[in-house]
Amino acid sequence: MSLIFHRIRSLFLGLLALTLLSPAAHGGIAVDSIGITVSDLDRALEFYSSVLTFEKVSEIEVAGPGFEQLQGVFGSRMRIARMKLGGEFIELIDYLAPEGKPVPVDFRSNDRWFQHVAIIVSDMDKAYQRLRQSKVQHASTGPQLLPSWNKNAGGISAFYFRDPDGHHLEILSFPPDKGNPKWHQQTDKLFLGIDHTAIVVGSTDASLKFYRDTLGFSVAGESENYGTEQEHLNNVFGARLHITSMKPESGPSVEFLEYLTPRHGRPTPVDAQTNDLINWQTKIITNSIEEFWKKLSGYFFISPGVVSFDGNLTGFRKAFLVRDPDGHVMQIVQQ
Repeated sequence: MSLIFHRIRSLFLGLLALTLLSPAAHGGIAVDSIGITVSDLDRALEFYSSVLTFEKVSEIEVAGPGFEQLQGVFGSRMRIARMKLGGEFIELIDYLAPEGKPVPVDFRSNDRWFQHVAIIVSDMDKAYQRLRQSKVQHASTGPQLLPSWNKNAGGISAFYFRDPDGHHLEILSFPPDKGNPKWHQQTDKLFLGIDHTAIVVGSTDASLKFYRDTLGFSVAGESENYGTEQEHLNNVFGARLHITSMKPESGPSVEFLEYLTPRHGRPTPVDAQTNDLINWQTKIITNSIEEFWKKLSGYFFISPGVVSFDGNLTGFRKAFLVRDPDGHVMQIVQQ
């Protein structure tokens, strides 16, 4: 009994140490995962696992007043699968009820509700051929190598494509002098992990007030991208973007894409709901959720307040949803 007790005590202290060392434990923020609303979870699981080599970590089915309040959708029942690639996570969210609106067929990369995850690959040519063999829908005309004159982005190779529901995704390859050092480690894997999630914003200054000044992200880098390569990557003629990388204390970055030209990207629909297929939600972990609720006063809350949950089922005890200045959804949680 004594040996078992000491082993349990050691495990508990180890977990406690990890908690105390986490950014959220010190009032900072961590991007835990990026949630994507899908129409058919089984189909989405097959695509993300077989084509992009994500691994399913868990799956739950949830319903009830707490989830209705959190998501702002009455009568909701959801299947949620958590998937891992490298050290990063996505969550696939399938509303069994009620069904939301599909992705608009004329959805363009400069529409304000645009969001994607950037998946790092070890070999762009091989990754593109893998996607071609899987018959993915192109969103770019093909992989684009950004020009060397662009100091902060030159040498990066990227390609946009769509998942079965029409969500934009990106594969990305960094040259040796750019990107997180972990993306340059020797490996036999083709798809390595998620570097960032990118969102279209109408005003970088307004988004900085939300992400930097209120949530606590820091500016990690900026660039202005234009030219034929950028136009064909985004598939938007005349695309000129101001790009700002926002870094949390841990987890994938959030990247602002402000279209300087053209400026006619459509705003997020005023009637958008979280069960609509254009909905993404970036999950942020903090240990000060009531403080964040107060700090975000003035922004659009989807949840009526901080909602409490059974942490054994959801992985968090408290949560709420809020929209940023362009309508992108942030899920703030406390474990």
